[in-house]
Amino acid sequence: MTSPSKATAVTALAPEALQSWIKEHQDLVVIDVRSAAEFESMHIRGSYNVPLPLLSEHTDELAARLGSRVVLVCQSGVRAEQARQRMATVGLDTAYVLTGGVPGFAAAGGDVVKGKDRWDLERQVRLAAGSLVMLGLAGGKFVSPKVRMLAGAIGTGLTFSAATNTCAMGKALSAMPWNKAAKEPTRESAILQLPVQAAEKGAAA
Repeated sequence: MTSPSKATAVTALAPEALQSWIKEHQDLVVIDVRSAAEFESMHIRGSYNVPLPLLSEHTDELAARLGSRVVLVCQSGVRAEQARQRMATVGLDTAYVLTGGVPGFAAAGGDVVKGKDRWDLERQVRLAAGSLVMLGLAGGKFVSPKVRMLAGAIGTGLTFSAATNTCAMGKALSAMPWNKAAKEPTRESAILQLPVQAAEKGAAA
């Protein structure tokens, strides 16, 4: 089994490997970078919720509290990879990205905590984009040909998102009321309460 060190390259981590690390109680912190609502819906037992926007804003402070064995997780791996890149800019280049995200971990038999069922953010983005494209095509046929430009704009936006590994639509949807949790993570609750050097105190149940 691969052990991270300052000299190793950042790699993806299989769900089975993470299960093994958790069982062996190795120096480990699992950071879930999804929204608080997604985290409430289902998360890996013992993981900490630091949504990607919060992580991006306080990368230095977060990195200073982490040890050498860090696993970043999200829904599919996209946001976790963005978080990994952010962490690397401040010198934490030993982070791992969980393959398949939280759903993959659960499917592999990993220990997860389940709450209220919600659509994950990435599924919402697909629905919103698809709906806007259909609206643009229908509007172009029945209202005005100019409405078809909406479909083109969505296509351009998705292409840009893929090229830059960012998602403006996802960021906008994350601010919607239905994607808000009762207690949204803050710098004080999500980062400053994180034990230094990967201690287990304060982990999510």
